[in-house]
Amino acid sequence: MLPWKRMLRPLAALLLTAAVAVVPATAAQAAPTAAAPSSGWNDYSCKPSAAHPRPVVLVHGTFANSVDNWLFLAPYLTDRGYCVFSLDYGQLPGVPLFHALGPIDKSAEQLSAFVDKVLAATGAGKADLVGHSQGGMMPRYYLKFLGGAPKVNALVGIAPNNHGTTLSGLANLLPYFPGAGDLLNAATPALAQQVAGSDFMERLNAGGDTVPGVRYTVIATKYDEVVTPYRTQFLSGSSVTNVLIQDKCALDLSEHALVGLTDRIAFHEVANALDPARATPTTCASAIS
Repeated sequence: MLPWKRMLRPLAALLLTAAVAVVPATAAQAAPTAAAPSSGWNDYSCKPSAAHPRPVVLVHGTFANSVDNWLFLAPYLTDRGYCVFSLDYGQLPGVPLFHALGPIDKSAEQLSAFVDKVLAATGAGKADLVGHSQGGMMPRYYLKFLGGAPKVNALVGIAPNNHGTTLSGLANLLPYFPGAGDLLNAATPALAQQVAGSDFMERLNAGGDTVPGVRYTVIATKYDEVVTPYRTQFLSGSSVTNVLIQDKCALDLSEHALVGLTDRIAFHEVANALDPARATPTTCASAIS
């Protein structure tokens, strides 16, 4: 076997291992029940209130699913009176529970159908979307190319991969291993599409980051080791609010997985983004509110 072929497998394994490492630690605990109905959300009898007139659709990240990614944020929002829904997307054949691995454009089609389902059930005219990692970026494809903008009021991305990632430099090694990119694309298309400079990322961001009529909020942590450099998460546009968690609480050390799973500073910023008229200052004390 040629030397570069011997090195190809370790590199691919390294990239996949790094990606798997971002799955929340609770995923393994949630796995046996991930296919079961979620508790407190995905209630299709829920009718939005006057205070919160739009349903919230939660969009999980890579290697996650509709339950494990939202074990804490979903109850946080339902306790505040929101109708909350979450979907599974990007499933690969024979890969249960760990989703968001299929082609991102196809995942956006799944999101489109799910938003239509939620709007029909709730009677609302628009939804708000909240996503973590790929789930904060993939909806932008739906908004830009699949006619989603008239159906969405706001998109809140928590550590979203908006402009591609270097994966802490690992992705920069791909050109040195012929065939590694093809292998990654064949096995897990969404991973290949999220690498900085991919054709998907170039198309998504061509002509501007946003579409008219939608409010965008990006919530990032400077300790993100997955979507790197972390500032590539931020969007440009007049309808954009970019938030760095450490500007709100310098003591917050959350990295990529935790900022979406358990970070109450991030949760408070999500609540502010969903209801800006009632927003309150986010400080370190927000972590216990």
